[in-house]
Amino acid sequence: KLMEQINIPYKKNTPIGTVIHIANRKEYLGYILITDKVKKTSAKAIEALKKEGVERCIMLSGDRNEVVQAVGNELKLDAVYGQLLPQQKVEKVEELLKTNRGRLAFVGDGINDAPVLARADIGVAMGGIGSDAAIEAADVVLMKDDPLALAEAIAVSKRTKRILRQNIIFSLAVKGAVLLLTVFGLSTMWMGVFADVGVTLLAVMNSMRALRS
Repeated sequence: KLMEQINIPYKKNTPIGTVIHIANRKEYLGYILITDKVKKTSAKAIEALKKEGVERCIMLSGDRNEVVQAVGNELKLDAVYGQLLPQQKVEKVEELLKTNRGRLAFVGDGINDAPVLARADIGVAMGGIGSDAAIEAADVVLMKDDPLALAEAIAVSKRTKRILRQNIIFSLAVKGAVLLLTVFGLSTMWMGVFADVGVTLLAVMNSMRALRS
């Protein structure tokens, strides 16, 4: 826009990326191209998230539309939105919250992502390279700067939740059974010990299975 404003002819058909045009005394010298490399695990992360039940993967970015579209096609994202200012990202999230069912999670690392992280149902910050503002606004912080870590965290949380439910159901079932037997005078002291200490030990042993996930 600045080149056009000061009437300097410049090369418009540039490769995909962030372009910095250079001119000296209204003479166009060329441009510098800056591009971000997509992390090697990004495609696997999108695949894994879909397997974990994530319905849609959408990218909100401040980069040029051409760059955002290219990354979206490479990662097979459901939708992409580029050239967004921080407040426009919040507006887009508000729109998605109204039009989509279920929970909305947003993953970001920059200071511009902080408002969106706070507004989403679940804000996830990348802890290694994330700004302090993003980390503070997020609900979850991934210490590894690896998109695949998010899918792994979801898988671990689901496994932990299953084990937790097993422990609760088993504990209540055993204690309820012993209590019922006690009402009819059929329980023994050892049954009471098992319903208390035994159930606790079994629950702890069952919980240790989470360490293998």
